[in-house]
Amino acid sequence: MNMTSIQPADPRDPRATALLQASHSLMASLYPAEANHYLSVNALCAPHIGFFVAQQQDEYLGCIALAQFDGYCEIKSMFVDPAARGKAVGAQLLDRVEVEAGVIGVSQLNLETGDTLYAAHRLYARQGFAICGPFGNYVEARHSVFMQKQL
Repeated sequence: MNMTSIQPADPRDPRATALLQASHSLMASLYPAEANHYLSVNALCAPHIGFFVAQQQDEYLGCIALAQFDGYCEIKSMFVDPAARGKAVGAQLLDRVEVEAGVIGVSQLNLETGDTLYAAHRLYARQGFAICGPFGNYVEARHSVFMQKQL
């Protein structure tokens, strides 16, 4: 059995970039440009952002980023390759960033996701996230669902 590991990674690694591009393409196909709040590959390299991948041997199965702000962290760029879905990769990625947030000393995780990403909503709810209002620089928007988890 192949074990999945969750490791820090560079978003500029071609395997990570491929996951991010697939995620961006999916979001662009589902939502208008103004409803997409994903970060560019270069933006994910900022010092306040940790980037992690789910990996089996040399294959990247999914990715997630954790952006640190004053008083909370935001989950960004959560994406699992369609071929790896249903194998708990998303839950493992979320578990990892929860540990990272604890190391940083933050007690709240926030995220923004698309209103029609029902499988993502179910995953986040199973992981303890609840619907909340906009946070940070977000505003109420038709295609956005905001969620948070107290750690």
